[in-house]
Amino acid sequence: MNRTTQFTLFIVLCGLLTLFYQGLWGDPRSIPTVLVGTQAPGFEGPDVESGEHISYNQFRGKVVLLNFWASWCYECKVEHEDILKLHKQLKDHPDFVMLGVNYQDKVPDALAYLKRYGSTFRHVRDITGALAIDYGVYGVPETFVIDQQGVIRHKWVGPIVGKTYTDLTKNVLLPLLNGKPVVNLHQSLPALSTSGA
Repeated sequence: MNRTTQFTLFIVLCGLLTLFYQGLWGDPRSIPTVLVGTQAPGFEGPDVESGEHISYNQFRGKVVLLNFWASWCYECKVEHEDILKLHKQLKDHPDFVMLGVNYQDKVPDALAYLKRYGSTFRHVRDITGALAIDYGVYGVPETFVIDQQGVIRHKWVGPIVGKTYTDLTKNVLLPLLNGKPVVNLHQSLPALSTSGA
């Protein structure tokens, strides 16, 4: 075996060990998405509770938090109280909208869930699953934050509780609502300049 082959083999092994290390000790909730930093896909569908039409176009120019959930999802129940608390904290801001996206669920089950756990914001039904596909959803709960320019700024896989709740509020939502850059979390990007420069 010549020196070049040995060196190449060494580099390949180092790469594999690095991947192995990240797999063992990395954050399993930190699933990167190619969508962060890109324009948010449009969507539309019926409201789970009223049946009224909901479209992303209604909320352009606002900071939109999309929370994918389902009645059969245990972690959705874990985060639900904090999701309601988050909405209560920010609902009066004129540039904030929170939407639930009901994923792979039956309407009676979704309605029973909302009745049991409470609902203070609107929920769009993802009837065909196309919305989840467009957003690259792996499962529920998953949460996306879209800025005023329609750019996805943050994604989180798993329940919004504890430190995640604090980070989302303090480092993503409040900066966006105050026209400041997003604090660069592991799945966030700094806000785009709105100066047109």
